[in-house]
Amino acid sequence: MDHPRPHRVGEQLQKEISALLLKGLKDPRVGFVTITAVSVTPDMHLARVYYTVYGEEEQRKETQKGLESATPFFRRELGRRLRMRYVPDLVFEFDKALEYGNRIESLLRQLNEDKPSDD
Repeated sequence: MDHPRPHRVGEQLQKEISALLLKGLKDPRVGFVTITAVSVTPDMHLARVYYTVYGEEEQRKETQKGLESATPFFRRELGRRLRMRYVPDLVFEFDKALEYGNRIESLLRQLNEDKPSDD
């Protein structure tokens, strides 16, 4: 059965975390981050926050460390903003979907270039 409340809470968490990243977080390790999705478990105790970051592997690792260290800040601020009885535990995970899509696009482009013309 599909639970609508975790989905709605996930959308709200995504908006609020994005806003906090723009205005509230002062950690220099966190670079240009985009929150792509938030998945909340049906019991509302865990939220997986998927993000992308502009930069190389080193920047991604530093951003991960910065986000993990800022988790208590996010939970505290989310508790103030959302007025939930329990704010879910946050787990930040790098979203590999964009990277995967770019790889597929690159392979398709390469196939198209290698294809002999019918002239």
